[in-house]
Amino acid sequence: MTRQTEIEITAYDWVPEMAQGKVKDMRVRWALNEIGLPYRVRLVVGAGNDKSAEHLAEQPFGQVPIYIEGDISLFETGAILLHIGDKDERLLPRDEIGRARAIGWMFAALNSVEPYAQVLSIVGRTASGKDWQEEAEDAVRPLLIKRLAQLSSALGERHWLEDRFTLGDLLMMDVLRTITEPDLVSVHPNLAAYVARGEARPAFQRALAAHMEVFADA
Repeated sequence: MTRQTEIEITAYDWVPEMAQGKVKDMRVRWALNEIGLPYRVRLVVGAGNDKSAEHLAEQPFGQVPIYIEGDISLFETGAILLHIGDKDERLLPRDEIGRARAIGWMFAALNSVEPYAQVLSIVGRTASGKDWQEEAEDAVRPLLIKRLAQLSSALGERHWLEDRFTLGDLLMMDVLRTITEPDLVSVHPNLAAYVARGEARPAFQRALAAHMEVFADA
């Protein structure tokens, strides 16, 4: 039997309470837990602090997670999850159509929904207390509202975006659950139920517990 190459991911040693449970190493932890792959965690200096030269050499934007497996070193969660998905059909179907559809939903989560959620979050943080905060948020919010309505329509009454859980769901649900104005999601009962199904998965629960343990120990 071939020995499994050890997997290492990076995570922040500290983030503000409002960001705990929402850092993107959660996505990689969740995927690895879904298929039972063990991993170790290397903690790096938390968000908002200067990053080491070593960190920047592995992740030029100073973010987490970084994924290391033997000679493979990856950054960006989309790329990492595709790599993990290729290991197990429980995350990424092996049939051509199923695989293509799952990857399409991964890109939709990262490119069609998350950017609007991130901009709204960034405005909320950087404009907090400034006289232009409300105007800026009001300019961005309708864009996210529209995307969520479109996603709700596409999901309909199905449990998953396609006929089974895939990485497309994992990414989309993680984007939805981390939106800083959760009422924008809960106004759509099918999206709220969709997120709840993801959060109820044992793999998600294990990933969240491991992620939060870092901050409990800090």
